[in-house]
Amino acid sequence: MKKRTALAWGVAIICFVVLMLITPAIPQSEEYHDFADQRNYFGIPNTLNVISNFPFLVVGLIGLVLCYYGNYFKLSLQGELCGWTFFFIGVAAVAIGSSYYHLKPNDARLVWDRLPMTVAFTSIIAIFIIERVDARKGTFSIIPLLLAGVVSILYWRFFDDLRPYALVQFVPCIAIPVMAILLPPMYTHSTYWLWAAGFYLLAKIEEAADKPIYNLTHHIVSGHTIKHLCASMVPVFLTLMLAKREVLEERVSLLQTWRISRTKVKENGTNVDNVSCTYSVVPVTA
Repeated sequence: MKKRTALAWGVAIICFVVLMLITPAIPQSEEYHDFADQRNYFGIPNTLNVISNFPFLVVGLIGLVLCYYGNYFKLSLQGELCGWTFFFIGVAAVAIGSSYYHLKPNDARLVWDRLPMTVAFTSIIAIFIIERVDARKGTFSIIPLLLAGVVSILYWRFFDDLRPYALVQFVPCIAIPVMAILLPPMYTHSTYWLWAAGFYLLAKIEEAADKPIYNLTHHIVSGHTIKHLCASMVPVFLTLMLAKREVLEERVSLLQTWRISRTKVKENGTNVDNVSCTYSVVPVTA
């Protein structure tokens, strides 16, 4: 098992190095800071883009409190508690960092917007490893993953290259739904992971359509503002999942569950057809 783990890390590192060698650098575009909605209310610059971060603070603080309030989330492993703690700290910090950035958008402030998001992304990966691969390895991966996230931000800031940060941000977007479907969970309500991933994908689409959405809504709200609200639904769904879930006696992946459900539906459909056929051949007597 140790050899497999070392091999997996070795392959990942080699792939990363090759990717960095064969792909061009991705500099931060200055146009990124040119948001559609730049209206000021109550003396707050870019008001809606600033205050739309407030839900992150609320959900982050609630999640952090419930992690330690009488073990409300029923976290059975120490690594889980550590991972979810970092996640909710990252979520709450997004509200502060993103608000600070949107008051005066520039590269220097963007660091404090992206850093807490990176903490949330990387801690989620560690949590998934703990729950679905190996608890010990997942626990030990928390700090290295967090450091990898921080390094990706520093690399972008000093070398104006977004490639490492892009990997840290988008790999979880692919890995988490795939792992949620294929790997057997430790707990119930695993579909909440997919809801969270869906809302994050929707948020990224809204971010890309910032100005078109602003124009379509007749300058009522921009895509970036809606993006904040949509992205805040990610920790909302994960908090609900933690509150509702129970330990599974038998670990079955979502894919297996769907296959079983599909088989049952087909069997029920076959039974209904058979019953219909039976009734159809009963003779009618006068």
